[in-house]
Amino acid sequence: MKQPATLPTLRRQGAALTVLALAVVLAALAGLCFGSQGYTPLQLWQAWCSGDPQNAVYRVLLHVRWPRTLAGLLAGSALAAAGVLLQAVLNNAMASPNVIGVNAGAGLAALCAAALWPAHPNAVQPAAFAGALAAALLVYGLALGAGVSRTTLVLAGLAVSGMLTAGMNTIKLLYPNAIAGASDFLVGGLSGVTLSGLKGAVLYLITGTLLALLLAADLNVLCLGEQSAASLGLHIGAVRFLGILAAALLAGAAVSFAGLLSFVGLLAPHIARRLVGNNHRILLPAAMLLGAAFVVLCDVLARCLFAPFELPVGILLSLIGGPFFLGLLLHGRGRRMYD
Repeated sequence: MKQPATLPTLRRQGAALTVLALAVVLAALAGLCFGSQGYTPLQLWQAWCSGDPQNAVYRVLLHVRWPRTLAGLLAGSALAAAGVLLQAVLNNAMASPNVIGVNAGAGLAALCAAALWPAHPNAVQPAAFAGALAAALLVYGLALGAGVSRTTLVLAGLAVSGMLTAGMNTIKLLYPNAIAGASDFLVGGLSGVTLSGLKGAVLYLITGTLLALLLAADLNVLCLGEQSAASLGLHIGAVRFLGILAAALLAGAAVSFAGLLSFVGLLAPHIARRLVGNNHRILLPAAMLLGAAFVVLCDVLARCLFAPFELPVGILLSLIGGPFFLGLLLHGRGRRMYD
């Protein structure tokens, strides 16, 4: 049985959470201040207090910087939490929303909703959730049928993700007018996010986050192994389904407004685990804070590196996450974790 955390461990975890929370605040401030035109915090505060719609700084803050920064925080925290959930319920350190096809399922369903029902933008969020859930269950079902192993699960996810990506490209070709801006969506970006676009995703994000936090104690038990968990009275099937459901809610909501952001759900959980350990009651909030700060900071870099030209943040995330993923593969193979 898992031993209670010692006082030094609790202090270390508390310090890590405090630092991560501070990092989120600083990242949000950077997201508001930096871009093609930089502003000081004082300028932003004065513009906000003025409330003058004729003030250029106020308009940029209200309609561009604030929605974009908020979207980065929400998408990063949601994808990080989804990654923690998937790694726990699938018992696979390589699992993440983009690796096993959850993001691709959400993306295909969102594009289909936008193409088939362009007059009903509110259909995008439920469609993205349904697509994410269907993809996660499909991959898990394929892995069960082939004999669950870490390698089988990852390969099944990559295969499903490839097929779903082909479906997205097909929708993009068949309905070019109905899904204008699909290129940015497929890469992942925050440049076109509005507050109204975020409102529809909030309910899914809140529901998924609450469900994830409620499952934290059960995830700790599940990680002891199936036999130990069953002997302690845990309903393994129910916990796994609820974990996949929560991950689909979070990933589907994030994809619906931020597009196919890659590797956040892989990077954040692994780094957070190094900082605070494997207790999911601490790991989940730590990963969410880390994911939120990471996406916003990457978005700031994507805006500033080639200003006045702007990279979609998904490109930068892939450039950082790809080597990290390869490192996990090589490290895991050396320890025979993924054979």
